[in-house]
Amino acid sequence: MLLVVDNGSVYTKNLTDFLTKKNILFDIQTPNTLDLNSLSNYDSFILSGRRKNEKKTNEINSKIVNYSINHNSKLLGICYGAEILALTLGGTIKKSSSIQKGDETIKISKNNLIKNDSLSVFESHNYQISKLPKELIPIGKSTNCKYEIIMHVSKPIFGTQFHPEMSLDGNNLIEKFCML
Repeated sequence: MLLVVDNGSVYTKNLTDFLTKKNILFDIQTPNTLDLNSLSNYDSFILSGRRKNEKKTNEINSKIVNYSINHNSKLLGICYGAEILALTLGGTIKKSSSIQKGDETIKISKNNLIKNDSLSVFESHNYQISKLPKELIPIGKSTNCKYEIIMHVSKPIFGTQFHPEMSLDGNNLIEKFCML
């Protein structure tokens, strides 16, 4: 079963509507309602984007990242979800030089389990990953961001700086992730 962690993104409804349309079974929780003892009920996780920075949200999402790594669970971090994935493992983020909002083309630089060619996506972020920890590698980039898609070196864990729930190519990526 998939757990969607709704961190307050305005795009989470697009994500859950897509999952429902594809008949993918999921639960949805917010960091404030999630019982961390229930994580063993799930075999995969999607961490949504967010609207504001909150310490408790960061702590809970970091615990989910660590749980996924320790239990070899699938995880997809979207925008903020990718950033907290990198931060949890020792990476860094920085404020973008300008707000990234709109359509973007992602070039795939390494074959992987979720996408092997370029894709057209929607971006909406003010921050981006600036340094990856050794456990994560870049697999997709754009002209504005060199870490558009990242993945764990040995686990089914991925992050996207963009919002895959907002484009057809992105939806295909989510579906492929769910079918891993």
